[in-house]
Amino acid sequence: MSVSLTLVIIMGVLYAAGVYAMLERSLTRVLIGFLLLGNATNLLLLIVMGFPGTAPFAGEADYPGDEGAHSDPLPQALMLTAIVITFAVSAFLLALIYRSWQLGQADTVEDDAEDLALRTRTAEAEAALGEEIAVEAPTDFVDAVAAPLRAIDGADALGLLPDAPVNLPDDRKPEGDRE
Repeated sequence: MSVSLTLVIIMGVLYAAGVYAMLERSLTRVLIGFLLLGNATNLLLLIVMGFPGTAPFAGEADYPGDEGAHSDPLPQALMLTAIVITFAVSAFLLALIYRSWQLGQADTVEDDAEDLALRTRTAEAEAALGEEIAVEAPTDFVDAVAAPLRAIDGADALGLLPDAPVNLPDDRKPEGDRE
C-alpha cells in the first residue's frame, strides 16, 4: 500500500464521517462534520498538489526552459482559501451553537409547529391543493392605445410645450379634448 493510496482512503473516510455527522440534528455534530469535510478537502488538495516535498517553482531545472520537478501552485492557493473558508464557517457555526444554548439550553434543532402541521395534512387538504383555480386577472394594458416611442427634451417632458401631441384613450382625456 503506497502513501498516496493511504491518503485517498483516509480522505474517503473523512468525507464519509463528515457527511454522516452533518446529517444529525445536533449543531455540535454538524460543526464536527463540517470540520471533517474541510480537512478532507484539504487532504484532497494535498493529494492533487503534485510532487511531494518540492516547492512550486523550485525544481531541478538546468536552464529556464527546462521541465524540472515542479509542484502545481494552484492547489496550494486553493488549500489556503479552503482553510480560511472553513475557519469562517466554523466561527459562524460556533456563534449559532452558543446562541442556541443561551436560548434553549440545548443545541438540537427541533421541528417547527408549522412543519409538523404540514406533515399531518389530511387527504382532503391535499386534494384541495391539487385543484386548479382559473382566475382571470385584469391588467392595466387592456384596451390601451400603443404609441411609438420618441425622444423628448426637458421642456416637453414637463409639459411646457403646448403643441406636444398626447396619445391618450378617449376615456382618459380631459372633457374638452374628447372627440
